[in-house]
Amino acid sequence: MGKPKTVLGHLLAAAVVVAITQTPAVEQVSSELDRLGVSPTAVALACWALASAAWAYAVSRPRPVYLVDLSGYRAGAALEASRAKTIAHFGRCGRFSEESMAFQKRMLERSGLGEQTHFPASLISLPVDMCLRTAREESHAVIFGVVDDVLRRAGVGPRDVGVLIFNSSLLSPTPSFTSLIVNRYGMRHDVVSHNLSGMGCSAGIIAIDLAKRLLQVHRDTYALVVSTENITLNAYMGNNRPMLVTNTLFRVGGAAILLSNRAADRRRAKYQLIHTVRTHRGSHDQSFSCVTQEEDDAGRVGVSLSKELMVVAGEALRTNITTLGPLVLPMSEQLRFLATVVLTRVFRAKVRAYLPDFKLAFEHFCIHAGGRGVLDELERSLKLSAWHMEPSRMTLYRFGNTSSSSLWYELAYCEAKGRIRKGDRVWQIAFGSGFKCNSAVWKALRTVQGGEHGNAWTPELDAFPVDVPKVSPIDESTYTFPDDTCC
Repeated sequence: MGKPKTVLGHLLAAAVVVAITQTPAVEQVSSELDRLGVSPTAVALACWALASAAWAYAVSRPRPVYLVDLSGYRAGAALEASRAKTIAHFGRCGRFSEESMAFQKRMLERSGLGEQTHFPASLISLPVDMCLRTAREESHAVIFGVVDDVLRRAGVGPRDVGVLIFNSSLLSPTPSFTSLIVNRYGMRHDVVSHNLSGMGCSAGIIAIDLAKRLLQVHRDTYALVVSTENITLNAYMGNNRPMLVTNTLFRVGGAAILLSNRAADRRRAKYQLIHTVRTHRGSHDQSFSCVTQEEDDAGRVGVSLSKELMVVAGEALRTNITTLGPLVLPMSEQLRFLATVVLTRVFRAKVRAYLPDFKLAFEHFCIHAGGRGVLDELERSLKLSAWHMEPSRMTLYRFGNTSSSSLWYELAYCEAKGRIRKGDRVWQIAFGSGFKCNSAVWKALRTVQGGEHGNAWTPELDAFPVDVPKVSPIDESTYTFPDDTCC
């Protein structure tokens, strides 16, 4: 036998010695190494190198991120705002012109919203009370409601949470909402907290992506993500038409999501996070300026939506799925897509770009319930069925546009209806100002039983789905003010 020339050879030689000796004494091993001409130092170094490589692999490989549980906020009946009630309050307290009132009524009739969405108490009181105090009251009710619920359902204590992420685009007071949560629940002093603001309706996926990255660094811990939007200070009381649209869409809502990287939680977790893909088209002026918070000529603040919003959203979606597609699509779909790219870019052929069939990659689609037009366009572009669109349309109908939390109402709908089966794949798609399109892909680790106690949909689950006509006239006579109070 020749002398081993490499570290691997030394290691193999030592393994042979150990294998042929059932209970090798140190002297026996030493004598065998001498006979083979192998240096004990070389063997020790080889073992050290192997152990180091194993440790480096264990440390560097991505840690699985699990979704343990989630909670969606469900406001009380006192805050329900039927469409007739909404129009009545706009007329009484909004200081709108007749043209603005007519426009908002037309938008609301075509919005896809139902009769049980919620406004904060500050906007359905007489007179309206839009101030920082009432804005805090609205946010506190949502935040504490969902955090209490998700921690209770998961059986996790506040001091077990190592990562805390909060997102609210249009309200960011001092101290931050993350500080509020830490104070309220007595979280530990080393909790890693981030407060995201100004990132639009897609911020919920951004928060999930950030949590995923932090859970790669902080071991054996939980991450609590809270997503909401404040309505009190962001209702628009002027007559600039592009800024009036938000009054007819946005409603109170919020969600809390508990994530974990603890191996022991895999057995009880609902989902594993597979991919997050973030797309930002802010370098394009049209994309950057299509959703902006600004003042009108009278100094009233609101969020303006440009007419190019649908075009911008389509471009952002195409950019996002170009990155996501290779990660999730079967090879057959990838080859078809590649063929059209080659034909158009190399051979200059005039062929329509091939849009892959994402139904081959996902069983469930949770598309941000931003508005009826967005959902109609996504249904057409992705060639989805009414069944696939049902969670998004019912979320818009029942809860309105709840901004970044809408995706979680949609996932909760899938759960409540008993749709989620072990192994199912879920695609969450969100759009937000900037302009951003973000995706998250989840895989169900177990079958989720329908009608779970605590699910935001459970109390009225049997009433859904409902048919939502493209135009639903508002009968203003169905609501009258309880007294003669005026603004």
